[in-house]
Amino acid sequence: MFERTSTLLGNKVVNRLKSCHVLLIGLGGVGGYTLECLIRSGVGHITIVDCDVFEESNLNRQILATRDSLGNSKVIEGVKRAKLIYPDIDIQGIDKRLDEKNVLDMDFEAYDYVIDACDTISVKVALMKVFRGSTKLISCMGTANRVIGDFEVVKLQDTYNDPLAKRIRSELKDDKKCLQSRVLWSKTLPLKQAQLGSLCSVVMQAGAKLALYVILDIEKEVNGR
Repeated sequence: MFERTSTLLGNKVVNRLKSCHVLLIGLGGVGGYTLECLIRSGVGHITIVDCDVFEESNLNRQILATRDSLGNSKVIEGVKRAKLIYPDIDIQGIDKRLDEKNVLDMDFEAYDYVIDACDTISVKVALMKVFRGSTKLISCMGTANRVIGDFEVVKLQDTYNDPLAKRIRSELKDDKKCLQSRVLWSKTLPLKQAQLGSLCSVVMQAGAKLALYVILDIEKEVNGR
């Protein structure tokens, strides 16, 4: 299954991906594509967390949303899809609404990486306070109201033109270590409109880049760079 990946990255990287355990928080537009890329890249152990079910409005941008999955748990559908693609994967689903308190009950030592693809600011802030700039955590900033997906991984302190990142920076302004947190961010200003809108092509790029962050960090670790 991973022959083409091995050709590009080498067997050592593929084997490390198989032993890696990633915690993915959020299975919406961004998180669904992140999961897809992690599965197809050979990450062998994934824990996914979400409390939501699929609605018709998700069909325009969420890869796990189909007519057949409407009303179904996102976590259950995520586990199902993972097994259909990569039968040997160890994937666990947690159907739970996280908040700034219960997220602290999680055993983060069990994971090599934590990917934050949720849309709850208080959870993002809580995670950054736990990891305090560690490269184990990557958090997605705003993707709504964008038609250009020029996303980059930067430190939170280096973001601008992103209303979501601005609010998080404000929450953490007195903690220099937390401001070092890695985030996926776009320098392009979102469109100004009353309601939030999203494009599949934009959230797809964000999800792929979150997964790529893990893959490239592992490649660097294996090859000693």
